[in-house]
Amino acid sequence: MIATLPLRPTVNNGTILPKKGSGTLPSPSGSGSRKDNSTPANKRFLYLPLSTVRRANSNEHVGTLTRKDSGDKGNRTRAGSTGSNSSGKRSDSKQRDPVFNAGMRRVTHCKEEGYVKMYLKGRPITMFMPKDQVDSYCLEAKADLPSNKLKLDWVYGYRGRDCRSNLYLLPTGETVYFIASVVVLFNVDEQLQRHYTGHTDDIKCLAVHPDKITIATGQVAGTSSDGKQLAPHVRVWDSVSLNTLHVLGTGFFDRALVCLAFSKSNGGNTLCVVDDSNDHVLSVWDWQREDRLAEVKCSNESVFAADFHPTDCNVIVTCGKSHLYFWSLEKGMLIKKQGLFEKQEKPKFVLCVTFAENGDAITGDSSGNILVWGKGTNRISHVIQGAHEGSIFALSTLRNGTLVSGGKDRRLVCWDSSYQQIQTVEVPELFGPIRTIAEGRGETVLIGTTKNFVLQGSLDGEFMPITQGHTDELWGLAVHPWKPQFLTCGYDRQVCLWDSSSHQLIWTKSMEDSAQSAGFHPSGAVVAIGTQTGRWLVLDTDSKDLVTVHTDGNEQLSVMSYGPDGNFLAIGSHDNYIYIYAVAENGRKYSRVGKCSGHSSFITHLDWSVDSQYLVSNSGDYEILYWIPSVCKQVVSVETTRDIEWATYTCALGFQVFGLWPDGSDGTDINAVCRTNDKSLLVTGDDFGKVHLFSYPCSQFRAPSHAYGGHSSHVTNVTFLHDDSYLVSTGGKDMSVMQWRIV
Repeated sequence: MIATLPLRPTVNNGTILPKKGSGTLPSPSGSGSRKDNSTPANKRFLYLPLSTVRRANSNEHVGTLTRKDSGDKGNRTRAGSTGSNSSGKRSDSKQRDPVFNAGMRRVTHCKEEGYVKMYLKGRPITMFMPKDQVDSYCLEAKADLPSNKLKLDWVYGYRGRDCRSNLYLLPTGETVYFIASVVVLFNVDEQLQRHYTGHTDDIKCLAVHPDKITIATGQVAGTSSDGKQLAPHVRVWDSVSLNTLHVLGTGFFDRALVCLAFSKSNGGNTLCVVDDSNDHVLSVWDWQREDRLAEVKCSNESVFAADFHPTDCNVIVTCGKSHLYFWSLEKGMLIKKQGLFEKQEKPKFVLCVTFAENGDAITGDSSGNILVWGKGTNRISHVIQGAHEGSIFALSTLRNGTLVSGGKDRRLVCWDSSYQQIQTVEVPELFGPIRTIAEGRGETVLIGTTKNFVLQGSLDGEFMPITQGHTDELWGLAVHPWKPQFLTCGYDRQVCLWDSSSHQLIWTKSMEDSAQSAGFHPSGAVVAIGTQTGRWLVLDTDSKDLVTVHTDGNEQLSVMSYGPDGNFLAIGSHDNYIYIYAVAENGRKYSRVGKCSGHSSFITHLDWSVDSQYLVSNSGDYEILYWIPSVCKQVVSVETTRDIEWATYTCALGFQVFGLWPDGSDGTDINAVCRTNDKSLLVTGDDFGKVHLFSYPCSQFRAPSHAYGGHSSHVTNVTFLHDDSYLVSTGGKDMSVMQWRIV
């Protein structure tokens, strides 16, 4: 999904998000604008009898209209007109390929001229093969699966921004939390991660059984790549073997799961679950038998927490927007008692609940108050007025009976058994408000924050991040040309440089604009960052200091790419131009050469030739154009371009890669492509959260691939490290960065 292609709504977290449209080209179906709101989520194809109208300046792309042609398309009917394009260009007298044939096959092969023609959204894309393959190439030949596979090695990031109670320490020394559709088990001392990857979409809640081995996690409703709805469900699994033990509630839950808790007093035999339906249904399960014992409508407002009483497995407490309920399970029925606030002002949100050693319930709310509710009653027995400034997001009772509270004010406060404050510590602003608190080893405490940090520390000392990540959609990814490092940037305006061997953040820098793209200079000395506003910056890789800043156009810059010799920088913009700069002094001096003009839609991908003499570009309307960047001129001779050797392969359209397109694709669902430096593998990131691994070259129709889940949102970028040892992928809305070992 290229950021602004107006072609298909994506489903994320159960809501349909229409894409913002900025298409500049009339669609071939003659609807006048690229936006085709009638396209359903499962994508349909329109095969139109387009005549092969040649563009005067390009023999690469056939049958689209340029902007100036679009005036006279009103007389064309919608799909299925038999007339040829009514634009004024001459039509080739040659016999044209019948398009219905492509409808069945979607790819045609012209042996005489040595090209294949593929159709995306009814548009023909002509791709010429290298001369030495013209005689031997066979479209019907079967491509092989790659002999290599990917193994998830490391997941960067944590989901604290909009999830709670999702951080625990296991007796194995592993910290458990989730991001995207992966549960991470991270041993901080040994710097090792294991991953539970049974889920198919965003995980929203997590509970640990009293045995400290069994874990339950709940996910949202999703959509598979063939458009099928994936039901929200709970998975119960073993944290030692990572085997799934039970799957609960498929077909029962609605939208997503928001709260999970195991009972504590009956050996943890029951599990309570709240879903995200309008009624926020509370259900209780005998999870080993996968049997639902009771269910009830909890509240038509948000529910933030649900937990079993520590000594009575028939009592559950739920809290949320303007409610606190005490439920008792009696003969398969859940009976509700409302918490009575009486003289105490009723808070707008009751945000968290825990239990004291004596069985009292303790709640934290949006007014900054801590309320204690006498065991077995629904009345307040004690009030800590103004315990925090602003909302209290987290409460935790430690092993020694101490109560710890944390909130929006970034303070962590300890209270003794008579609710007197013992000590307080403030978390630095950089890390953000406290979202969840968990007890660590000995005196240590773990904190998850709303800025997606996991911190470890003690109540008298300072807190250090053990996990951190981005806090908004992620698009920019670049790998260092000779070190095991990579850089990520996104809409949270943070640029992060990571070390792939130590899995540590080397540095982070805040920017004024949302970042969209990045590229390293071949020397590795500097890195260029493209933003959403047309501004671009160059940073020193070691010191992160600003080297220079320029502006080209006022739209997002989708690609920043230096030529292999380091003497040019090409910038692909959403304004349809490629800006070329001459680069001197090892990436410290820039002078504008000009702009490459010829695309009729926004630039999506760019690649340089090995000798830095040529550039190939793809655009939002599936054009492939070739350029001599030093003079900003387009190359139209097929004989020149068909045998060029490319230094990288990130373009999704081209003879060497067209096999990566799945059947029924609308052209927007492959976001990123990357070839290994040894030219043996090709990887793609798509709109369905999948990373696909192909053999390279990938020039057979519908080439087979290994597919890998983990991301729960569109995969926005994929790149191999300089030595092909690892692959890095970025998730869009899931904000995660995943590192895969090639095995």
